[in-house]
Amino acid sequence: MPVYERLIQYILEEQDRFYRIAYSYTGHQEDALDVVQSAVCKALEAHESIRNEDAIKTWFYRILINECLMLLKKRKRILLSADDLGQEEVYYEKGYELDDEMEEELAQLELDVQSIIKLRFFEELSLKEISCITGLKLSTVKTKLYRGLKQLKENIQEVDL
Repeated sequence: MPVYERLIQYILEEQDRFYRIAYSYTGHQEDALDVVQSAVCKALEAHESIRNEDAIKTWFYRILINECLMLLKKRKRILLSADDLGQEEVYYEKGYELDDEMEEELAQLELDVQSIIKLRFFEELSLKEISCITGLKLSTVKTKLYRGLKQLKENIQEVDL
């Protein structure tokens, strides 16, 4: 099967997963949909750059996460005036619910540590796959994961005291 067709098949099969990870970064339904759409467009445009057909999964995740991070950076740059702030409807994603405390504690971690934890535990990716996606060495991924988990544990225990 040609690479383009394999990529399309993969995107169609895993679209719910892509939405979940985008939602975990953005926290907004519309933003998550925009990020996934943008990632899919970029992947389809750049399908010829896939060197290893078996790496489609990690290749696409890298595009998706980069799109999420670009949106978050763009969001930081945009300062809304009080007039621009509207009441946003709260949206809850089934199957991807974190309690508020855990979500707040996770948000306090560095962005790259958050990414590693989300990919490892919410997307159930291997450390090697996370290394490929993030572009970090495997040992760095392990270190950041374990430090992040230790910090989460300490923060949660402090809250419980």
